Amino acid sequence: MNTGTSSRTVEIGDHTIEFGPRGMRRNPEGFEPAPYRAIELTPVTPFIGAEVRGVDLREPGDDVIAELKTALLEWKVLFFRDQDITGEQHRDFAQHWGELEVHPLLPQGEVPSVVRFERGEDSPGTENIWHVDVTWQQRPPLGSVLRAIDVPAAGGDTLWSDMGNAYDCLSDEVKAAIDGLEAVHDFMPSFGRSMSPEQQERMQEQYPPVRHPIVRTHPETGRRTLFVNSLFTTHIPDLDPVEGARVLQRLFDQAKVPDFQCRFRWQPNSIAFWDNRATQHYAASDYFPHRRVMERVAILGDVPR
Repeated sequence: MNTGTSSRTVEIGDHTIEFGPRGMRRNPEGFEPAPYRAIELTPVTPFIGAEVRGVDLREPGDDVIAELKTALLEWKVLFFRDQDITGEQHRDFAQHWGELEVHPLLPQGEVPSVVRFERGEDSPGTENIWHVDVTWQQRPPLGSVLRAIDVPAAGGDTLWSDMGNAYDCLSDEVKAAIDGLEAVHDFMPSFGRSMSPEQQERMQEQYPPVRHPIVRTHPETGRRTLFVNSLFTTHIPDLDPVEGARVLQRLFDQAKVPDFQCRFRWQPNSIAFWDNRATQHYAASDYFPHRRVMERVAILGDVPR
């Protein structure tokens, strides 16, 4: 699905700014989802994000799970309302996609594999930076299922950006420059900042920096997607440091383009399920000092290729 075939540019200093129609598509060629019969989908944008209706996640049938697996690949992030589920049901739903991740640096909730985020006056939100979950691991998550437990009356939305369209809309010059390159991902710029030197050394021994391709191929759809993010990606080893930093900043900025994004307003018992291989996300921290409590289950993914 394409809505535009070209964009226009203007030069401001040493920056090129694009505007006008972008050549965007929901899915790569050859990926044709079958009609949905067990679920109802309402798109949030033409390219990323769909709200799912007619589903009870406490006891989803095999036909529902099969269609949700296809819908996740097609829309990259799925939204559910009014899902009054327990932590165990949350975990069990995510397990339909595979082995669950146990995050080594975040507090667990009452149920194993469920991470709890409690934000408020004494613990302001810090997830307001575009990122991909846990890319400093050899096998970053396939996806994450996030459940709203307590949300502010206003604010606290989450945004997702489509990294397939972000890559497609790069110039041919930029694509050629990054083709075949790898970048380093490290937990230190984020989690490491709150650790003592002894903790940093211990965790670095257990979780050393890893290299992932700057452009990965989605293992199920075959689509090429950008796979660097401003929270965990530190440098490009095969480029001069100054040039590498310039290239990374250009790619980080690509995630910020609103054309590639969708946005979700949380309510209690809302759930978002995103494909971590195809998106970045950003949790707006505009609700301080109000309370926001969420729980997340992540599904272990593959080694990016």
